[in-house]
Amino acid sequence: MRKLLKLIFNRIFIVGVLVLIQLIILILGIWKLSESFVYMYALFVILSLVVVVYIVSRKDNPSYKLAWTIPVLLVPVFGGLFYLLFGGNKIGRTLKKQIDAEYYEAKELLKQDEAVIEEIKAIDKSVYNQVKYINDYAAYPIYKNSTTEFLSPGEVFYEKLLEELKKAEHYIFMEYFIIHEGKMWDSILEVLVEKVKEGVDVRLLYDDMGCITTLPNKYHEKMEKLGIKCQVFNKFIPILSIIVNNRDHRKITVIDGHTAFTGGINLAEGNFKVNIKRRDTTKCEYEYINEVVRFGHWKDASIMIKGEAVWNLTVMFLQVWNFIGFNKEDYNKYRPKIYHLDEFGSDGYVQPYGDSPYDNELVGENVYLNIINKAKDYIYINTPYLIIDNELVTALTLAAKSGVDVRIVTPFIEDKWYAHIVTRAYYAQLIEAGVKIYEYTPGFIHSKTFVCDDEIGVVGTINMDYRSLYLHFECGVFLYKTKSVMQIKEDFLNILDVSQNITLEDTKKVKWSNRFLRAILRVFAPLM
Repeated sequence: MRKLLKLIFNRIFIVGVLVLIQLIILILGIWKLSESFVYMYALFVILSLVVVVYIVSRKDNPSYKLAWTIPVLLVPVFGGLFYLLFGGNKIGRTLKKQIDAEYYEAKELLKQDEAVIEEIKAIDKSVYNQVKYINDYAAYPIYKNSTTEFLSPGEVFYEKLLEELKKAEHYIFMEYFIIHEGKMWDSILEVLVEKVKEGVDVRLLYDDMGCITTLPNKYHEKMEKLGIKCQVFNKFIPILSIIVNNRDHRKITVIDGHTAFTGGINLAEGNFKVNIKRRDTTKCEYEYINEVVRFGHWKDASIMIKGEAVWNLTVMFLQVWNFIGFNKEDYNKYRPKIYHLDEFGSDGYVQPYGDSPYDNELVGENVYLNIINKAKDYIYINTPYLIIDNELVTALTLAAKSGVDVRIVTPFIEDKWYAHIVTRAYYAQLIEAGVKIYEYTPGFIHSKTFVCDDEIGVVGTINMDYRSLYLHFECGVFLYKTKSVMQIKEDFLNILDVSQNITLEDTKKVKWSNRFLRAILRVFAPLM
């Protein structure tokens, strides 16, 4: 009885019921109208046909177009209206103006040091082209006076984060997709509260949908009472709308302007139940820092940056902070050298960058494509999901066919059964072209890392799936000739030692029913 009451009063259950009621009312309303008035039926059908023409004419990815066109044509009475409600990237005019204003202002603050970019040009023109693309179209420059340290798994990140947070003297900015009350967050919160007492400006930004099952409702009010300035990104309102798709998937910590963290690690402890398909069906609990481990290991990665490159992440945080709260911050108060008077160390070239679903520029995907297309010897990829469009499939297969050693590691244990099924649906096509696919046997790999030719690396929040590449606010760090590049490579090779190589024969050992389900889910993957 207690479990039932807990479920009934759970926020996501209440929200889900409210949305379902709206959906039922909408469907019944349309059905009754079309049933009673033949002209209304004809109107809805015509609307659906117009919507299909509109979908086809858009600049969207062809896979996304197909995923919407099929249901609209199959159910023309409802399809067109459903697309108008849920299709595309819709955003309110007020919010759009605020976002545009913030991004325009920030662009003026993010000026590229031409000497640095010309230095890269003299070394490698193809890397220069990549750096120039990120600077020109995402407005994030590359820096030389910075150092990086690759942190994996989550336990290493956790210890280093606590260590650096305790050193904070002026401000702490934290922006995370998921925060979950437990050992990890409680110990971090303890430090944050202590820092508030010392006069440190502590700010917290979390995504409402990401935290819908992990934090109580109005958790930001609790933070405010503790002296922590707190805002909620895209508050989830139980109204039928596509805006729910645009989540803040970033994970960023900035300390005093000169130290920053980003990567795949949320401030959370998992409590998820997953099936391990290892000849038997066992249940597993896992978490980001592996505090509770029964049958699986959570493998994740982050990167610590010190130096001028932190400025990109500081601006990134303040952009979101300002357009959510309609604030007007003086960005210049938070520059790296305000509270760090000594010269920064230098370790290669570092370029943190962000990706927004509202700028019509697929920065996250294009960075990945550029790396794949320009790889000479090898490219090693960690990703929790492999749900990719034709552009990425073509790039990966062409690289492998051209003699590049392309290796991808995905999880053996899934966190989302449908995502895992679609991920495996891509295996055969990639393997046939020469791409080597591995599954991380000990558990779930959540790392989002690229390493290429001992020179180029990427660590960030960007999964290789449609949600990350098209719908979410994301961030990553492009690395060139840093010591962390080789750390990423070493970590990847260690992962291979405990991962199983998937062969073409393995992909054929699938029941016809599962093959059919894979095919269906792959078609509709862009909508997941």
